[in-house]
Amino acid sequence: MKKTLLIFAVTLVIISGALAQRVDRASGLRSLVETERAFSAASIAKGMRSAFLANLADDGIIFRPGPINGKQSWSARGEVQGLLSWRPIFADISSAGDLGYTTGPWEFRERSMQDEAVAFGNFVTIWKKQPDGTWKFVLDLGIKNARPETVAPDWQLPSNFGKNLWKAKSRVDTAAESAGVLDLEREFSKSSSMKGALDAYKNYLAEDVRLYRQGKFPVLGRDAALAALASSSGTLTWNPTKADVARSGDLAYDYGVYELREATQAGPTEGGNYLRIWRRDRDGKWKVVLDLLSPIPRQNR
Repeated sequence: MKKTLLIFAVTLVIISGALAQRVDRASGLRSLVETERAFSAASIAKGMRSAFLANLADDGIIFRPGPINGKQSWSARGEVQGLLSWRPIFADISSAGDLGYTTGPWEFRERSMQDEAVAFGNFVTIWKKQPDGTWKFVLDLGIKNARPETVAPDWQLPSNFGKNLWKAKSRVDTAAESAGVLDLEREFSKSSSMKGALDAYKNYLAEDVRLYRQGKFPVLGRDAALAALASSSGTLTWNPTKADVARSGDLAYDYGVYELREATQAGPTEGGNYLRIWRRDRDGKWKVVLDLLSPIPRQNR
């Protein structure tokens, strides 16, 4: 009887611990989404400059057009005219709760929120938990697209959140894991150069991937992303600049520069910045959950 009670007690502790971990991760994701919403609200109420400076990490990166320190850039600028607003419709964080990202539509108005929006797009923001427990963003990049015909639903905690995740046995060596992601990117780019982007991407895309391309609405899901890649021409290659991995080893991002070359052209027909977010699947393999290309006009490269 005592042995049975002991087994029951141990089982209860294990179940309770697992549930607490899931609740904590969900709570962390909610706090991240609320931080993004407050960031947008501050942009409307106080202006872009103030909002960005308040939410940037000290080493946070923005693109003007290449990657530069965000705080230094915004500190050197005056207040920007117009209103930029946005809202997160999708977000995720690592199991350790130290790294996450948000994404959704943005709009720009020339004077006030009562004006018609004159520009539209989708943003991706990478966030890191700071020593004081607050979220600050370390990278912000996006694309432009046409005026949406429908309004995307507001963010809600996914019903399958926390399921079928890779479980790290202990805290990973983030420096080694980041170097591994950079090696993976170089291998990925080499495969794209030799076999074509479509065949290369087939080996790396997650089922729920989000594909972002300038002038187009985000493409959701592996099948739709592969169809979009199949319709594009040219040879796509890239060179990673930096990668970072969560302490739990299940979420990573990297950014760098890419080139798209057409067979009939002597030089690259398109080039710019890329951002890629990786998530480890249940088997421990890295899969792309978000892929973004942001072209830079030829005269600014």
